[in-house]
Amino acid sequence: MKLNSMNITQMQFTVNQEDPTVKIDALLGPNGFIERKGKSAVLLVHGLTGTPAEMKHFGRVLSRKGLTVACPELAGHCASIKALQATSWKDWYHSVETAFDALNSEYEQVFIAGLSMGALLALMVAAKRKSKVAGIILLSSTFFYDGWNMPQFQQKILLPIVLYTPLKYFIHWEETAPYGIKCERTRALVAAILDNKDAKTADKIGYFKTPATVILESVRLIKAARKCLSEVTSPALIVHSTEDDMASLKNAYYVEKNIASQHVETMYLDDTYHVLTLDKRKDDIAKRVVKFCGNIPTLALTQT
Repeated sequence: MKLNSMNITQMQFTVNQEDPTVKIDALLGPNGFIERKGKSAVLLVHGLTGTPAEMKHFGRVLSRKGLTVACPELAGHCASIKALQATSWKDWYHSVETAFDALNSEYEQVFIAGLSMGALLALMVAAKRKSKVAGIILLSSTFFYDGWNMPQFQQKILLPIVLYTPLKYFIHWEETAPYGIKCERTRALVAAILDNKDAKTADKIGYFKTPATVILESVRLIKAARKCLSEVTSPALIVHSTEDDMASLKNAYYVEKNIASQHVETMYLDDTYHVLTLDKRKDDIAKRVVKFCGNIPTLALTQT
């Protein structure tokens, strides 16, 4: 599908129509979760090759403050590498869009909080659903893999050779420590699960061996997300670590510069790496998100 001459509001997907009869509970998947609290809801979007587990603690903090939270599995995740390879970025997007529509049919306000590639999916839904999206929370937005733990030779030279040749069917990228996590205790838990080769590792912490074909789909997602930034008008909270090991602050600056939202807040913080929802500053970020969501009604009144 060519995207050069169309924006996100013009995209056609095989199944993307808003269906008010579909409830969010039916869209969560075996590893997804929902906690119903207040009249406002936050749709949590985990990262590529991640799982809802990486959003669970974060979601609990939000729910304790009176927000309903829901986190579905992205298509192809939490099963097997083969299942993931059978999906495309459009399938991941569809998972988020349909979940948003389901929540929007039940709740007065629906925010979207996405982590890493999940932040890009949040941007795309916001571009398409416009004012229906009360606000977006962009955690570690990833348009460029340029963090301090990303080898530049591999990114600029080797990766293009692999992605755009038949090599992509045979090569995978293996993530190594620190796994986007600065907290040594949490990182040790991840390492222990990997060392044990638990059969349900993907259910718990996601994949750490990403096929090149999946990386190629993420590149296509990045390209599509870039094209829709000027269509994003929802209030935005951009959260990024100054120590991100996978995606530098350049990513946050890029989003802030290119979205059309009139209200943009930023939170740049240290002592944490890429996976903000699992790392040392996760509670600080959750508190800021609660404040952001709570201020939206006041913001709407001041703009009318």
